[in-house]
Amino acid sequence: MSDHILITGGAGFIGTRLARRFVDAGAKVTVLDALIPQVHGDDPATTSPLLRSLDGIAEVIHGSVTSIDQLRTALVGVNVVIHLAAETGTGQSMYEIDRYVTTNVGGTAKLLELLANEPHSVRRVVIASSRPIYGEGAYSTSDGNIVFPAHRDDAVMASGDFDVHMHGLGPLTMVPTDEQAKLHPSSVYGITKQMQESLIMTVAPTLGIEPVALRYQNVYGPGQSLKNPYTGILSIFSTLIRQGKDINIFEDGLESRDFVYIDDVVEATYLAATHQNAVGGVFNVGSGIATTVSEVVEALFEAFDTRVPTHISGNYRVGDIRHNVADTSRLREVLGFSPSVTFSDGVARFVEWVLSEPIEDDSYQRSLEEMASRSLLK
Repeated sequence: MSDHILITGGAGFIGTRLARRFVDAGAKVTVLDALIPQVHGDDPATTSPLLRSLDGIAEVIHGSVTSIDQLRTALVGVNVVIHLAAETGTGQSMYEIDRYVTTNVGGTAKLLELLANEPHSVRRVVIASSRPIYGEGAYSTSDGNIVFPAHRDDAVMASGDFDVHMHGLGPLTMVPTDEQAKLHPSSVYGITKQMQESLIMTVAPTLGIEPVALRYQNVYGPGQSLKNPYTGILSIFSTLIRQGKDINIFEDGLESRDFVYIDDVVEATYLAATHQNAVGGVFNVGSGIATTVSEVVEALFEAFDTRVPTHISGNYRVGDIRHNVADTSRLREVLGFSPSVTFSDGVARFVEWVLSEPIEDDSYQRSLEEMASRSLLK
């Protein structure tokens, strides 16, 4: 391919892998990234392996999607935009509200403002949306009706009941959540991702630009930030294991997520940018398999071939959901793609990479203390 690709937030975990995928296919790649210390360290040139991995792969512009001028520079000659740039983290978003809204919503608005009002060569925009836009996912009642429970009640969770409930409906069973599901995010982060997606899918077609939305589930794998204490339980737990510290498992350990390996996410995103059938589509990108937090811990113990003490504490974070697993049938039927890396294989590859990296400082405990001080961790 001869396209020129702009990846906003492209010096991160997903973007760096994606840049190489496009270059291998013959594309030119430009990356626009703010290189925030929370991900890249205080001196990215020396403290960010992710940034260094782009050497010889992409032109890197150190800048922000919140800057019209930097966006304008990055868009020169670009045919396809992969919009990854976003502040991420459910817990942190609940008190750094302006930062999350400014970057995620404001940055997306500035991108569209430029595309609406200035000459450009962009024909397609792929927006990286996210699982949290669903809030609690889909559940089935005992008589087979699909329902979407509201956010869990703080007082009920404080009593040790972490399951979801709807008045008068009895026990509920989690089922895969498809793209037609109700969107009712339970965190500022989720709200901003919903707004990003809505902006792109609504405005782009009016500009003659092809929009595609990808709702990433819990992405993991080599290259995932080991510095950021607000995202990625595999990274957080891996650091604790290497430090020989206890692992505090929130709630009852049975809360579950859909974990999808980085290589599968990269390939799905490549298809979203290049496949004609993707145009106008919204696609879940996940494994379609629910994995509990307790199962994550056991998989890490097996891969590291060691254990540390674990405590199922009953602690919980305000804004967290109980369960969500993606229905990935649309991705398979429309783009012909199914994730291929199993969770056990993916964790083994992830741990092999982690063991080659330095052990990071313990910023996780500080992040917990920060959330607890704001009554966001109970």
